[in-house]
Amino acid sequence: MASAADQLASSINLSKFSKATELKKRLWFTLGALIVFRLLSYVPIPGIDPTQLGLLTNNLQGGVLDFFNSFTGGALNRASVVALGVMPYITASIVVQLATSLSPTLAAIKKEGESGRKRLNQYTRYGTVGLTAVQGYFIASGLQVGVQGVSPVIEPGPLFILGAVISLVGGTLFLMWLGEQITSRGVGNGISLIIMAGIVARLPTTLVQLFESGRTGTIDPLRLISIIVAVAGIVLLICFMERAQRRILIQYPKRQTARGVQAERSHLPLKLNTAGVIPPIFASSLLLLPLTITQFAGTAATGESWWGDFVSNLNIYLRHGSPLYMALYGAGIIFFSFFYTAVVFNPEETADNLKRYGGFIPGIRPGKNTEVYFDYVLTRITVIGAAYLTFICLAPEFAMSALGATFLMGGTSLLIVVNVTMDTVTQIQSHLLAHQYGDLIKKAKLKGRMR
Repeated sequence: MASAADQLASSINLSKFSKATELKKRLWFTLGALIVFRLLSYVPIPGIDPTQLGLLTNNLQGGVLDFFNSFTGGALNRASVVALGVMPYITASIVVQLATSLSPTLAAIKKEGESGRKRLNQYTRYGTVGLTAVQGYFIASGLQVGVQGVSPVIEPGPLFILGAVISLVGGTLFLMWLGEQITSRGVGNGISLIIMAGIVARLPTTLVQLFESGRTGTIDPLRLISIIVAVAGIVLLICFMERAQRRILIQYPKRQTARGVQAERSHLPLKLNTAGVIPPIFASSLLLLPLTITQFAGTAATGESWWGDFVSNLNIYLRHGSPLYMALYGAGIIFFSFFYTAVVFNPEETADNLKRYGGFIPGIRPGKNTEVYFDYVLTRITVIGAAYLTFICLAPEFAMSALGATFLMGGTSLLIVVNVTMDTVTQIQSHLLAHQYGDLIKKAKLKGRMR
């Protein structure tokens, strides 16, 4: 059964869109900010030779750099000033979130309300600067050293490393600021939209490769149609599962109202996928790390030490599509799903808040029993959410392994694109709904004056 909010949203008249001036301004601002991001992705770090950079990126395909390059729209391969994108900001946000659940001091700051949230955001910004500086140093050093005799740096030295680190830090901080501006003055979550823009920017190339393979006969036409139908089915599954909730009935004590003594009731919605896209990102990063190490080390790592031989052999077993890679990838997604869900949702804190405001679950005693019940329900729905994430992320891997192709969009990218699109559409509906209510209020005032 559709909720009241869904029924209101379905009754929105889209013809009012042309009259929603504020919404159009927000959409134009969002579009302009994303265009600025895409233009910056083509601005290289000072001191880079484009020809040598192209040779270097060809030697580094398939590693963790390829994975993160998909989130920046190719900016990492172009050694752009925004090569790191907003990933350091997201990492810093996750670290601050984890620290909040582990540190009593940060937990107390979180409970301070709006002032506490601003302080935690400031800590996140400081962490973003630190992480970007460290990652920028390693990227600059890697570019300077090169791989297998290929180095794109024109004049290596400390000045190049300093200039590259400053450029990368400035680029990431600018994107962080741009994302905050989109959130406040545009439509949707700015950081999420920047990530989605990077992924969607590579979508035309992906589609061209797909249809070109079908035209040349590399892929059978029937199999090509099956791929398109499967992708559409996965998108529908993501839409369904991301909206799926377990609604827990919350009842409050009876209160005197105009209609007499009534008991107030509400629902506590628990998403089936509480962890979002964090588990696939963490699991992929850990699995692709050995491959990246061997790529930077080159053939020199093999035969030099037992550690080099171990990493090289591990690289063979952890290649894309191998049974060990699939098994570890699925296990990593399941582990991080439970781990991050435990960090995001605290049953003890939720039970205490309910008890403080007089709320209770019918048939469950407030306090410890409510906490145990929340933990029980959350564990059961996280099993479903983890299974869903594992299927979404492993299905494209199995498809790429079976077809022997690398053009398909990964499950993590699909999750991000669909989630951000759904959130943005929801916000657009909210603006249209507010505009529709504004028109109704104006009409009511005019009728009152005429009387």
